[in-house]
Amino acid sequence: MTRQPSVSVVVPTRDRPELLRAAVRAILAQDYPGPVEVVVVFDQSTPDESLTGLSGPDRLVRVVRNERTPGLAGARNSGTVAAEGELVAFCDDDDEWLPGKLAAQVDALAADPAAEFVCCGIRVSYDGHTVDRVLDRDQVTLDDLLRDRMTELHPSTFLIRGAALRNGFGLVDEEIPGSYAEDYEFLLRAARSAPLINLRTPSVLVRWHKRSYFAQRWDTISEALQWLLQRYPEFATQPAGEARVTGQIAFARAASGDRRGALRWARRTLRRNPREPRAYLALAVAGRVVRADAVLRTLHKRGRGI
Repeated sequence: MTRQPSVSVVVPTRDRPELLRAAVRAILAQDYPGPVEVVVVFDQSTPDESLTGLSGPDRLVRVVRNERTPGLAGARNSGTVAAEGELVAFCDDDDEWLPGKLAAQVDALAADPAAEFVCCGIRVSYDGHTVDRVLDRDQVTLDDLLRDRMTELHPSTFLIRGAALRNGFGLVDEEIPGSYAEDYEFLLRAARSAPLINLRTPSVLVRWHKRSYFAQRWDTISEALQWLLQRYPEFATQPAGEARVTGQIAFARAASGDRRGALRWARRTLRRNPREPRAYLALAVAGRVVRADAVLRTLHKRGRGI
């Protein structure tokens, strides 16, 4: 039999003990025949060493601290540096891998030696509603990602060759404000190196809830998205993609109560793409026609975000 590559799964966590255990158990239960280690990274919280007791044959659970920049990006990188697998995967502490996820992704990488990164679809759960989000394509390029964030490409779906992280496009960027959109920046950088493989199956249960770390951090969201535009001047080549990001900034400014900032960013958005709906939502929130949280609740029930 062909030897199966070892896989390390990095799970950053902070104050979600019950959800964390569900996430780890779902990883350990994967029917992948190769060795799997789960590296649980505790960020700004006390490590739970009892998690190592979940280890079994060819299944190892390790517990480490985030020794890098506090936040999600530093936690992911702490786990990646500690990881020993040939392949590295990410999983958030409030998500769960569905059966067959890992084996299918490893097979996809094995079938394309030039590929470095594979994703899959997601099953979004929010407030009692469940919606499948799956991309209708087999590859994702840099231009694709500049035009559209593609929410389906969720961090909990990422499986990456370890060599690409250590000697290729690199680790998650820790400079992005508050670690917000670090996954999007990571995707953009990875796609610069090689097109991403996408599997058209919803293989990860993604929970959206009000306890989300970024649920109400509007100032951080605005700052991070502005940082992203500066870091990737390629957005200027994709007017609709740039308008999508500036529209998100406009909405964040409106939600934070900065009416003047919301109007400024909405105007910029509409100059790039008059049909960008986020600009109009930002104007509605800034004008107190609708509340930002009501907009988000409606979108989340449909498996979408702002």
